[in-house]
Amino acid sequence: MRERPAAIPDPGGTPAATPPTVILGVAASDAHAVANRLIDIALTEAGYQVINLGPCTPVAEFVACLAEHPNALAIAIGSLNGHAVEDLAPLREARDSGKLHCPVIVGGNLTVGGTGRADAIAALGELGVDHVLDDVSELIAALGQLAAERGTALIPVA
Repeated sequence: MRERPAAIPDPGGTPAATPPTVILGVAASDAHAVANRLIDIALTEAGYQVINLGPCTPVAEFVACLAEHPNALAIAIGSLNGHAVEDLAPLREARDSGKLHCPVIVGGNLTVGGTGRADAIAALGELGVDHVLDDVSELIAALGQLAAERGTALIPVA
């Protein structure tokens, strides 16, 4: 596994550039680890520092990680088992309490049986999810937009 340095030294003597941090994980009842790892690799190669909490991550762990990394660009949560709305129900309380202050991005299979996606997207929005995506390429684009809005430069892995 390739490790990304916390900061990239600038030979010009200016302060080191720190890649934007993304907190990544899989929803609480979901044990799908392969896609999570592939997303971790893709984000790292795109220039992000990834804190991967892995599968079966409850909302409280995402919140605790954000408390340790308050400048995180976003929290990205995957769901493949179709229980995203149920697993992420505690997001609303975390948002309302001010403990969850960065964008939350959710992607994957949101419902059991593939029906009711529009309802799931609406419910996730009510819980405090900022973006619901279909593909990892959309994740990289969304994070790139967030990084640009923040004025953070990406440093792709060579």
